[in-house]
Amino acid sequence: MSSALAGVQNADAAAQYLSAFLNKTLHLHITDGRMFVGQLKCTDSERNIILAMTQEYRQPTNADIELAADRHRKAGKAGNVKVDMKKRFVGLVVVPGQYITKMEVEE
Repeated sequence: MSSALAGVQNADAAAQYLSAFLNKTLHLHITDGRMFVGQLKCTDSERNIILAMTQEYRQPTNADIELAADRHRKAGKAGNVKVDMKKRFVGLVVVPGQYITKMEVEE
């Protein structure tokens, strides 16, 4: 089998594999710590991903953590403080493939 034919077969197999995830909910983690959760609509040869109906999640800032800890102490509670990630609706987004560190499919 020629290497060109093998390359085409590999590309076809990859396209078929990815098409199984179309319209499924993906969790994309990127290098700056954010996470995007949305429906997979498209991808390209450079690994860019287009998500629809997307929520962006960000880690809380140090100021948010300190404020929550102060409230926790003032309420007289002991133990660890739970601070949720910040969330906002961003709609249709393109996530550049070079920044994606992890992809998860929600079943």
